[in-house]
Amino acid sequence: MSNFYKDNEDILFHIKNQDLSRIVSLREDNFNEKNKFPYAPQSYEDALDNYDRVLDIVGDIAGNFIAPRAPGVDAEGAHFENGEVRYAQGTAEAIDRLKKADLLGFTIPRQYGGINMPKTIYSAAIEMVSRGDASLMNIFGLQEIAETIYKFGSDDQRTRYLPRFTSGAVTGAMSLTEPDAGSDLQSVATRAEQDSNGDWRITGVKRFITNGRAQVSLVMARSEHGTSGGKGISLFIYDRDKNMKIRRIEHKLGIKGSPTCELQFNGAKAELLGTRKMGLIKYTMSLMNGARLGVAAQSLGIAEAAYREADKYAKERSQFKQSIRDFTAIYEMLTDMKVNIEAARSLLYETSRIVDIKEGIEDAIEHHVERKNDLGEDLKRYTKFASLFTPMVKAYAAETCNKVAFDALQIHGGVGFTCEFNIERHYRDARITNIYEGTTQLQVVAAIGGVTSGVVLERLNDYENSNDFNSVAPKIELARRLRTHLESAVSFVKEINDEAFTEFHARRLVEMSTDVTLAYLLCIDATKNDRKKAVAEAFLSKAKIRVKNALDYITSNDRAIINNHQKIIG
Repeated sequence: MSNFYKDNEDILFHIKNQDLSRIVSLREDNFNEKNKFPYAPQSYEDALDNYDRVLDIVGDIAGNFIAPRAPGVDAEGAHFENGEVRYAQGTAEAIDRLKKADLLGFTIPRQYGGINMPKTIYSAAIEMVSRGDASLMNIFGLQEIAETIYKFGSDDQRTRYLPRFTSGAVTGAMSLTEPDAGSDLQSVATRAEQDSNGDWRITGVKRFITNGRAQVSLVMARSEHGTSGGKGISLFIYDRDKNMKIRRIEHKLGIKGSPTCELQFNGAKAELLGTRKMGLIKYTMSLMNGARLGVAAQSLGIAEAAYREADKYAKERSQFKQSIRDFTAIYEMLTDMKVNIEAARSLLYETSRIVDIKEGIEDAIEHHVERKNDLGEDLKRYTKFASLFTPMVKAYAAETCNKVAFDALQIHGGVGFTCEFNIERHYRDARITNIYEGTTQLQVVAAIGGVTSGVVLERLNDYENSNDFNSVAPKIELARRLRTHLESAVSFVKEINDEAFTEFHARRLVEMSTDVTLAYLLCIDATKNDRKKAVAEAFLSKAKIRVKNALDYITSNDRAIINNHQKIIG
């Protein structure tokens, strides 16, 4: 195989060209740990070198250790025997290798044994791990459990739990979903009650729990009895004991190395995380936003793997005395794949940077209360940006992943439908990405407010004010024209002021916003080298058609589907 960091020129492009100075300053708190930990960076340049070395290690493990084991993991799958779950051999070996490389405390501060990496670097690592084995990401990527405990737990909870995560002694799980409360988390029925000693006890069933065999879980339960809706829900830290039973694991289409479990809690002792009644509206939303960013990176990893399989096959497959890669129909598909993957990667890094800055400001305010006044407005801005960009990147990356995997299998032809090539595994693994951690439809619901309220336009203004686009003048002018189309569509919908009409066009508006945002991001990339100019040009050539068509449909005020859907589907 190869090193998945060094063989990916686009990841290298972003790591080299990103301005991470503010993120590093916030993350390292002006390098106040440089004399406390021998491996803490001494300067901005030292931090960048540290990031590069860590990603090199991840890339080597992903390419040369994880990827070769992925077919075996897929064939073996996770096992459920006598009420216990066992990983496939390759999964267990990969986790052990990541553990020995000190990569299981990726974003956790050094004082708890972590390596204090920003989300931007974590996203790159998740992509590479997912390219190697998408199912492994569902264990590696659940470091978000530890991060949530760090964000909202007490000092005592941080001290007791975080070193267990960073050392690899435990893995984590999000125990949120229930048989009758899937996406509708505010309908959670699992109960949390305090016993005579004041200890919390959890009773109920959780379903579709990724890595449900984990030793430490975050469990969402209703702590306020007689309530309904989200305000009666709290979040609890559960350290696995005999009072939780794994009832079964799901038999799935893909990501078979990741055990998805049904859990029965029978008065299981747990600890309240943070404050009562904030479980859904604050802590779980933070947890899920982190998970959505992780799935976006996972989607990118699967798409990258699928594209490479298709490109390799197209080069080697000869028909009519020439490589099929030279046929127009095939090179257009491959070019579209490559362009959309790189667009998704630009959006992933942009979103990761936004989240890093937001969380860095939150940490700065927590540790330096005197800075609250001068950082407060900036925190509001980046909170708005994160709330828009996180669902936007999850939706775009997951949909791109599915399209790339679909087309990659198509390029393989009949053999792609057999189990002889890796593409059928990537195709199966891709399908879950636009379903779990909130379907694409739910990402639209999460993002539409940021579109109609002008948050997306505010971010576009930032791009205009902080970049010199003279070297890509024709391309940025086209991006600005697309922005005008978006503004017209939003204005039209707001003027109509009809909730049903807005809901009907919500996905079109979010996808227009995504296309326009990507147009700007790719123009920014294009200012760095000529190859990126070609990528931006190719993206814009099709985005301009999509955005104009969406504008025309919205402003036509056509209500055929709104008015007739019940007659048609009954």
